[in-house]
Amino acid sequence: MIYGCMGLGGTWDDAPFTGADVEAAERAVHAAVEIGIDWFDHADIYRVGKAEQVFGEVLRRDPALAGRVKIQTKCGIRLGESGLQAYYDLSKPAILERVDASLRRLGVARVDVLLLHRPDPLLDPAEVADAYGELRDAGKVGALGVSNMSAGQMSLLQRHLDEPLVANQLEMSLHRRDWVESGVLVNHPEGSGLSFPEGTIEYCRANNVRIQAWGSLAQGIYSGAPRAASDEAAYELVNAMAAEKGTTAEAIVLAWLMRHPAGIEPVLGTSNPDRIRACADAEAQAAAMTTVEWYRLWTAARGHAVP
Repeated sequence: MIYGCMGLGGTWDDAPFTGADVEAAERAVHAAVEIGIDWFDHADIYRVGKAEQVFGEVLRRDPALAGRVKIQTKCGIRLGESGLQAYYDLSKPAILERVDASLRRLGVARVDVLLLHRPDPLLDPAEVADAYGELRDAGKVGALGVSNMSAGQMSLLQRHLDEPLVANQLEMSLHRRDWVESGVLVNHPEGSGLSFPEGTIEYCRANNVRIQAWGSLAQGIYSGAPRAASDEAAYELVNAMAAEKGTTAEAIVLAWLMRHPAGIEPVLGTSNPDRIRACADAEAQAAAMTTVEWYRLWTAARGHAVP
């Protein structure tokens, strides 16, 4: 599992973070480490850069932690600049600038992985490869990955790189199931409404690209958050299975993802230490989950039988 740091750092504006924000980040980070997580996911835009800043402060307060954790961050989205609410920028100057800014905020000399946050229609693969090579050679970035990209986009980018892409981070959960539906509903009328690009999971598996699932806890709708009537059956089944197995709803929801043979790595986005700890049993539950249990959960979530 990976801990997603988007919830750290206070507000989504230019107001400075507070001591309370740092303490909240410390509690979340230590809860994640407590359950065995050593991989931490960032992006330069999270909390307008404050997520990276408070994480850097957590590392400064606990120097021993720095040697125990791996850090990845993302770049490519620009917010509130040049009169636009948002736009994408994966030009070489932008990549170099944003990585340097992330390193300063995190207080580290290097991140283990850099992810390209969103596909930029103006992306020049050769320019991205040049930027990455410069960062790698300077010891600032250990490896390159992507986020929210299709198999075709990854394949094009890979042609210009001299080493493999290592990760693709995608929205995947029991609630957001297009990633699995798209592979099953090939040549079926139900498949026409799916948005997940066909073949992306298979590309990642064939090329040893780590699949990271953001939104993996489904915003808590199966573990107590408000939910729609259409989610009720899955909520009841998740919680019944958790009770039967002596575990938590969070562990069951994550286990459903982790049971898939693609080796999906859930990104935990909650900043609540209790909910982080509730995920501790996910790997064991994934190993124990039967095929029938997996299909029961999928069927309950989709609301009708598979074709």
